[in-house]
Amino acid sequence: MFSKILIANRGEIALRVMRACKELGIQTVAVHSTADANAMHVRLADESVCVGPPAARDSYLNIPQLLAACEITGADAVHPGYGFLSENARFAEILEAHKIVFIGPTAEHIRIMGDKIAAKQTAKELGIPVVPGSDGAVTPDDDAHAIAREIGYPVLVKAASGGGGRGMKVALTEKDLDTALSTARSEAKAAFGDDALYMEKYLGKPRHIEVQVLGDGRGNAIHLGERDCSLQRRHQKVLEEAPSPALNAEQRKEIGEIVASAMRKLKYRGVGTIEFLYEDGRFYFIEMNTRLQVEHPVTEMITGIDLVNEQIRIASGAELLLRQEDITFEGHAIECRINAENPRTFAPSPGRISYYHPPGGLGVRVDSGVYQGYSIPPHYDSLIGKLIVHGRNRVECMMRLRRCLDEFVVDGIDSTIPLFRDLVDNQDIANGMYDIHWLEKYLSSDDAG
Repeated sequence: MFSKILIANRGEIALRVMRACKELGIQTVAVHSTADANAMHVRLADESVCVGPPAARDSYLNIPQLLAACEITGADAVHPGYGFLSENARFAEILEAHKIVFIGPTAEHIRIMGDKIAAKQTAKELGIPVVPGSDGAVTPDDDAHAIAREIGYPVLVKAASGGGGRGMKVALTEKDLDTALSTARSEAKAAFGDDALYMEKYLGKPRHIEVQVLGDGRGNAIHLGERDCSLQRRHQKVLEEAPSPALNAEQRKEIGEIVASAMRKLKYRGVGTIEFLYEDGRFYFIEMNTRLQVEHPVTEMITGIDLVNEQIRIASGAELLLRQEDITFEGHAIECRINAENPRTFAPSPGRISYYHPPGGLGVRVDSGVYQGYSIPPHYDSLIGKLIVHGRNRVECMMRLRRCLDEFVVDGIDSTIPLFRDLVDNQDIANGMYDIHWLEKYLSSDDAG
């Protein structure tokens, strides 16, 4: 087992990893920018190192500085959390070259799954169902119109690199295609430095279903059920739940085994998530995230398995002790991402939290790095924290969530808590009847206030 882990991240995920390390008896090193000098993850770590000024590119993305922090503190492993360098194959390779363990998959698997075209081809070879689309990148020399006609309109034009909705455009008809291609290409180049695009069938009312996997790199792999992440705004997840209200036990078992079997063939190491669009009883692979997900707590709540603990164990060289028959799903869990944003306009709201009171009680978990008097910096994402609730069934879970949102107080800045209070009272949400377009339609309607 490792003696000291450097956590190359900030905020709630840095704290989440730190807690797992402490329970394993492992010393922790926090890194921080000058803007995060008073952050909770810095206060609670055994050691801390400042790695640069506020801008992420000069601090949390500064590989030489992170490497120096490892050498100064004697850290023998790095946990990247999510975001930042968590899916950077080069970072994993550099650490390995310096005999520091990257707590995550191999650089090869990060690289394959980070390229959406290569990921789709790999998924197809591994027996995972994929969305009908172009075989590879659609270049300016290709007959894009012929490819789109073969796929069938409407089509979705997507950047081969990156995510978060950037470089993604819909062409409803043939006359929209040229504009969609040129706009997506420009956005992809600006956001990711890569203007490669591909096309796939645009599904009208799909749900976003993702399957959590865990492997040890030796051919042992299991799935830990699915999460429904269909409530999204601008392709960013807002609320996640497990299990999905749209699936039954038979569908869950079938897609889970397909994914676990694929990970065994791939000899995948660590945690990962296979994301699908789901419509009319069919699953369509869209991407794989080779890291811990923001929404991983809902899976932990229904399985009782500490995913970060498993990540660390496997990275240290241990075999996967869990078998598929060991995994049981108990009750229902929902996570709300509470952001420092105006609940109507979604304008960022950095600033000082004058009063903070998180909810508590049975089946309640709040993953957050904030505290009363803390100032949300304007330099990073606006996440205040994640409210995760668990109940014996979905009805109890929804009732508990409603109670927790009434208890949750964040004063001094705007937050999205009022939005979630509205959502839990909506009949569609109560019935589990929503797709990936539902939230944006709701927000543009009179119902959203």
